[in-house]
Amino acid sequence: MPARLHARALDALLTSDPSRKQAAVQALREAWGAGRLQAADPEPPRPIEIPGRPARPLLVAPRQLHPRKLSSPEGRAILAHALAHIEFNAINLALDAVYRFRGMPVDFYGDWLRVAAEEADHFGLLRDRLRALGHDYGDFPAHNGLWEMACQTADDVLVRMALVPRVLEARGLDVTPGMIQRLEEAGDPDTVAILRIIFRDEIGHVEIGSRWYRYCCLRRGLDPLSTFRALLERHMPGRIKGPFAEQARAEAGFDAEEMALLRELAGG
Repeated sequence: MPARLHARALDALLTSDPSRKQAAVQALREAWGAGRLQAADPEPPRPIEIPGRPARPLLVAPRQLHPRKLSSPEGRAILAHALAHIEFNAINLALDAVYRFRGMPVDFYGDWLRVAAEEADHFGLLRDRLRALGHDYGDFPAHNGLWEMACQTADDVLVRMALVPRVLEARGLDVTPGMIQRLEEAGDPDTVAILRIIFRDEIGHVEIGSRWYRYCCLRRGLDPLSTFRALLERHMPGRIKGPFAEQARAEAGFDAEEMALLRELAGG
């Protein structure tokens, strides 16, 4: 009898050691692809206020984070650490989507296992880069914004798909090209190469969120555009920032009306 997908996803989600979590994610995706897991579990999902994560980094308010001066190796290490922390949280977010949201089509679970595996790869690349810069994951403080949003959207897969991949993760599509340019000017081709990989993959991750958001709207008879507006106004007032990476967002599933909405909420 196949093992339970949701239970295995929870085990990986609660794994604290980053290297073990990476290995657990890869094993989970391989087992799913080989048909050794079933997406059926009689136990309902439980709230997870704190996912598996190491004791460090210290989590602080965003305003307490170190500035990132990319002209120095230390500043580039701080940036790499911040990005590694985002990717580590993204592993947990993808695993939580697999664990938490029951009764979705099997392709939903395959998509989010793919995202978890790619986020684990990204984390590994950035951790290796940090070590090359003389640091490691946990050496600098970080914030908990991504997981806080996971907790806020834990009760509804539609809201999760709308706000995590299509708002928080999509923001990475907007800001990464600028980071790449600044790192090129600072003479850091190694970090640039990693960011190009992440940018390419994140378009696919946001597209997965867009696709399943629309699926949820269709299943409930909701208009995707007006529902998206209502969710942004309720959960993200004043927090939509431009400018936007129009082409990348188009590839990630944003249509012209949604882009007009984002520009409106960003103040033009």
